[in-house]
Amino acid sequence: MLIRKLGRSGLKVAALCLGGNTFGWTTAQKASEAVLDAYMEAGGNFIDTADVYSRWVPGNKGGESEIVLGTWMAARRNRPDVVMATKVCGPMGPGPNDGGLSRQHIMQGVEASLKRLQTDYIDLYQAHWDDRGTPLEETLRALDDLVRQGKVRYVGASNYVAFRLTRALWESERHGYARYECLQPKYNLVFRDEYERELEPLCLEQNVGVIPYSSLASGFLSGKYRRGEGLPTTARAAGVQKTYMTERGFTVLAAVEKVAAGLGVTPTQVAISWLAHRPGITAPIASATSIAQLKELLAGVELQLDGEARKTLDQASSWREA
Repeated sequence: MLIRKLGRSGLKVAALCLGGNTFGWTTAQKASEAVLDAYMEAGGNFIDTADVYSRWVPGNKGGESEIVLGTWMAARRNRPDVVMATKVCGPMGPGPNDGGLSRQHIMQGVEASLKRLQTDYIDLYQAHWDDRGTPLEETLRALDDLVRQGKVRYVGASNYVAFRLTRALWESERHGYARYECLQPKYNLVFRDEYERELEPLCLEQNVGVIPYSSLASGFLSGKYRRGEGLPTTARAAGVQKTYMTERGFTVLAAVEKVAAGLGVTPTQVAISWLAHRPGITAPIASATSIAQLKELLAGVELQLDGEARKTLDQASSWREA
């Protein structure tokens, strides 16, 4: 398993971050533990979740993924071996202070996450979304206090645009607060411009680690969505159809499948390899609901694409005008 450093923090993490969004939702406790055990046995150590996973499911309250992970870590007694990342900001109740990045919600949120994870510290605590209704200084001061208290080791941001991330880094430096050591953007072969246009040069210049989500375009780049055919019976199929089943999407998928066929590997492995070896990328986030899926993802991280393969993929997916 490839190991990389997260930003300038010195924290060393596996080059594939295992996404926890399916745990407690489409993957039950026993199946989740099988995937988690296999990931750790393969040399992995970096797991990403969020307090809101999976609040969107009828009957769920949020925190289901964290509960699965906490139960697993307690049973395996492996907490020191895991780099646990979770997030705060999403609504966890109906009240006006049950979401966002206010000091009150952050302090309530971290205590709830610690309890569900059955731990006394979180390795990486991330702002799940930007909250422009709360002063950045208030958010950053609260996160800095958590670092000073030892409840959080490092902090990061997710879904921030470039000017807001720049402002956050500046505020942290100005006040001496713990800064955002990583960014979690949406980024894949089909969806490139939003990250590459401004966020990529910023993260490279400021040595901010990058752990992109939607690495496989919600499964579209695995090749299981075909033009003119019925949709898979999955919870996210309708969203994939709307977002990725476009002329551009199928052009990119065709290039991925062409490279995969030439190398004798799967489209999933090609898409993950392209992303994992982009400049500045620390670890793509990808979820697995079975050991077979996990092994495919791990092989993708290890796969090295040659110059011709990367050129084929870059040209098919480029957002820049010729």
